[in-house]
Amino acid sequence: MVAGVAHDEYNAHTMTRSFRPNLRRRPGKSTVNVEALAREARAAAVARQQGYRARSLELHGWICAKCAREFDAATLHLLTVHHRDGNHDNNPPDGSNWENLCVYCHDDEHSREQLADYLSGKN
Repeated sequence: MVAGVAHDEYNAHTMTRSFRPNLRRRPGKSTVNVEALAREARAAAVARQQGYRARSLELHGWICAKCAREFDAATLHLLTVHHRDGNHDNNPPDGSNWENLCVYCHDDEHSREQLADYLSGKN
């Protein structure tokens, strides 16, 4: 007997208790449509990116700021907009936070940042 409870009663009570969260849906509670939310987020990101990309191409031209490779309509998809401060929401109308980089220079730029973070002990 444990504190006034019969041994069999105590085991039956403790064996059925679970510490797992209850994942059953409660009636009346709305569920979030994750797929729809993801679609909306992707669409917003594409719209935001298209807006500043077009502006950056207009301001800085169809040339890589690092290697000076020139692009034409057929290869323009290889030219990306790099945000100097790393904040993709910082899109000033004068383009001061952007530089057009080819995909190779853009990849090199980000790998250098990762290497610097690693070597300085940030990661």
